[in-house]
Amino acid sequence: MNLILIEPHELAGGGVTLRDDRAAHIREVLRAQPGESIRIGLLDGPRGTARITTLDRERVELQCVFDNEIPAAPRVDLLLALPRPKVLRRLWAQLAALGVGRIALTNAAKVERNYFDTHVVQPATYRPLLLEGLQQAQDTRLPLVGLHKQLKPLVEDRLDELFPGTFRLLADPLAKESISEKIPADFPGRVLLAVGPEGGWTEYERELFARQGFVGVGLGPRTLRTDTACVALLALTHAALARA
Repeated sequence: MNLILIEPHELAGGGVTLRDDRAAHIREVLRAQPGESIRIGLLDGPRGTARITTLDRERVELQCVFDNEIPAAPRVDLLLALPRPKVLRRLWAQLAALGVGRIALTNAAKVERNYFDTHVVQPATYRPLLLEGLQQAQDTRLPLVGLHKQLKPLVEDRLDELFPGTFRLLADPLAKESISEKIPADFPGRVLLAVGPEGGWTEYERELFARQGFVGVGLGPRTLRTDTACVALLALTHAALARA
């Protein structure tokens, strides 16, 4: 953990008592001592520092001071065809670490229907993994996650509500142009990136996205797994936005 994240309900009078893996990290990895300061963040709030007032085998007590500014929300959102459960489990922390504002998990022709019944799409499983990624990246903005079992209504009816004003990119192995070629150098807004299943989008799905203003972008000739493709695509999108 490069940042100890604290939830708002845990604060009491500017202090917090930790008894979980965060306390173990402070004791065993940071090897911090009473009186020392560590980096902290308030979930969906500002970063700051905390002075350790008590540290023993049972608990760590912190007195917190937060900055005035809240980190900006990531400018990239993700529409992701639901991958295999073990792939999605690996991906959760990476998505938060790279920076995603909203994640819409959805169906596609090449998505197995039983994926929607697995524990990896439940908040009890993915939320701790998202927090892990935030702490790695020293961010506080927790991605919003939605599950959409029907692709067509999501793309045709919900995009303007969920992702208003976004520049829309469709990751497609058939596309020849790169992300940096599609996003204008001075683009000030948000980007919605749609990533398909490992078997790829069908022609019908490509046309569905195209009617809603998505433009295709590729990563070259190599066939990648969903988690590898997502990491690469998000990194390139953030790099393109950083030119603004």
